[in-house]
Amino acid sequence: MSSKTYQMNQSYVDSQEKQKMLYKRTLIIISISQIFGGAGLAAGVTVGALLAQQMLGTDAFAGVPSGLFTLGSAGAALIVGRLSQRYGRRTGLTAGFMIGGLGAIGVIMAAIINSVFLLFASLLIYGAGTATNLQARYAGTDLANNKQRATAISITMVFTTFGAVAGPNLVNVMGDFALSIGVPSLAGPFILSAAAFILAGLVLFVLLRPDPLVIARAIEASKQESNRLGYSADTEQMVNKRGIIVGAAIMVLTQIVMVAIMTMTPVHMRHHGHDLGEIGLVIGFHIAAMYLPSLVTGVLVDKFGRTAMAIASGATLLLAGLISAIAPGDSMILLVIALSLLGLGWNFGLISGTALIVDSTDTSNRAKTQGTVDVLIALSGASGGALSGMIVAGSSYTALSFIGGLLSLLLIPVVIWSRGSEK
Repeated sequence: MSSKTYQMNQSYVDSQEKQKMLYKRTLIIISISQIFGGAGLAAGVTVGALLAQQMLGTDAFAGVPSGLFTLGSAGAALIVGRLSQRYGRRTGLTAGFMIGGLGAIGVIMAAIINSVFLLFASLLIYGAGTATNLQARYAGTDLANNKQRATAISITMVFTTFGAVAGPNLVNVMGDFALSIGVPSLAGPFILSAAAFILAGLVLFVLLRPDPLVIARAIEASKQESNRLGYSADTEQMVNKRGIIVGAAIMVLTQIVMVAIMTMTPVHMRHHGHDLGEIGLVIGFHIAAMYLPSLVTGVLVDKFGRTAMAIASGATLLLAGLISAIAPGDSMILLVIALSLLGLGWNFGLISGTALIVDSTDTSNRAKTQGTVDVLIALSGASGGALSGMIVAGSSYTALSFIGGLLSLLLIPVVIWSRGSEK
């Protein structure tokens, strides 16, 4: 670290006013990047299964794209977390978004030359954008205090909504644009994904200075130097590990349920005569529900606690699964309600679980731990996405929805265990 950089960082350590200003500035920059990141994520999610279905000629592997880019996001989450821990959020997040953009370009090329191998390989790389989009939520918490953390997470997620809702609703426009330049229509949304992920990376690379995690680490080191606390390190480590386990379990379960049902909904709708515009509308409502309620969710998590909102997540996901199971395939209204509840339940689980992870770490291990936890989340999503197509092919979308709803009930014993351990 150069002398100039050290002096700049130290000026933030010495001034609480500058810390508050940097906290607000970081939230703004992360939020801007999330607008682009959300668009890149949502556009690909909307048509990934349909593209695979078209290229492979079967529904049995329609869930594979979701599984692949979610699996790719697992590896990317680990890399982004390690890069962020060593070099700061700016380096880790920029690299992740740029790699995701390259993956989207690969999907476009695969569609042009009709190469299933290139499609699957590119979807793995595209997953880096998905992982980075989620990892960015942590950056806003680096300079937040205990009562601001869930709210900070929620602010960045709200801004993801703008891009995430626009992405699915631009599938027809991007499909027409793709056809006009000689690209298959279903690859059109990935043109948007590539541009959006690369723009998100550029925003972070240019504007995220000074790095919030680097400053937070310097502030924490300064506090430890000036004020040695007399508590048991073993007790703190036990509490931290418990919090990490519970937070991870909440996010893993909500991810499995959400990804499984979401992945097969476009295919289910296609079989019942819905066009791309209607599919995009339903997925748009779903993704809006994943992110738009975040401001309220963050306040509720900070006010009523992490475990209470985890229970709310399980109940909401159960209701979503039941409604999607009984909804007629031609009912747009019930599908919109079911997928909106699915997104809302995921929102409750992600913010409460993320807040638990942040509560249970410090700057010496935070980014690395967050990356590792997001690997588990991604792997669970990959499993849900890959198995969903096989379940539907072997049984039905109704069966998949019932299974997903019942699986969400596992959140209740997780929360009971965490509460019992606090006594």
